[in-house]
Amino acid sequence: MNNQLMLWPVLTQVALTLVLYVRLNLAKIKASTAGHVDESRRGLYDDAWPDYVLKINNCIRNQFEVPVLFFVLALSLMVLDAVDWVSLTLAWLFVASRIAHAVVHTGSNHIPTRRRLFLVGVLLVLVLAVWVLSTLL
Repeated sequence: MNNQLMLWPVLTQVALTLVLYVRLNLAKIKASTAGHVDESRRGLYDDAWPDYVLKINNCIRNQFEVPVLFFVLALSLMVLDAVDWVSLTLAWLFVASRIAHAVVHTGSNHIPTRRRLFLVGVLLVLVLAVWVLSTLL
């Protein structure tokens, strides 16, 4: 299988993060122009911003937690020339779980749903890690 196919889920995860940054910037502009920001605290304190800004900001932070492990595993598979249909399917499922997590996180922020989606993503990364290890044996 073509190892470069793994770049598609990787780049989709990167795109998700970049879309969230654009949404954060737009939300901050909206909050600032509406006067919903404590201007004296906005540079250092998250509580200076309204909740709708914080949800996006916190979601961006999440993109630098478990997804970092995904990036390492995906690139490891590419370097090892071990990308196959199983790893590619796991990668796409992980990215789908992250997109769903981001939609919930920046929308309803329903914690039980968010937690389940997070757990699905973690389990997919765990299975992907085991898959990478199996290629080394």
